[in-house]
Amino acid sequence: MDARQILQKYYEYANAGDWDRWCDLFADDQVMDEQLAGHIEGLEVLRSMMKGMGTMYRVFRNEPVHFLVDGEKAAAVSHLTAVSASGEPIEAEVMNFFRIVDGKIAYMANYHDTVPFQVLSQG
Repeated sequence: MDARQILQKYYEYANAGDWDRWCDLFADDQVMDEQLAGHIEGLEVLRSMMKGMGTMYRVFRNEPVHFLVDGEKAAAVSHLTAVSASGEPIEAEVMNFFRIVDGKIAYMANYHDTVPFQVLSQG
């Protein structure tokens, strides 16, 4: 898969709640700087972390708005609409930066307003 296809699958799998296939998009030695979860290194750590996604949200949709791909670097702007496990709505604009090496996401960082996600810790 090329970088654009990887981005498309990233959102497709996330919106389907298919976190195993979503994790398969990442390199074994991936590094992620996730605004809520912090610094995550290694695919197995990521897989373990993602097991909780199904219980954290009643609804989770992260719809891509724009992709920008330049070689192994890519960025995606998206709109996230979700409902927390406690029923609270979440809306946020998100920007993800990716570095894709040998057909896998080697690095990802995301940026968004953290205020809408505060309801996740109030459950």
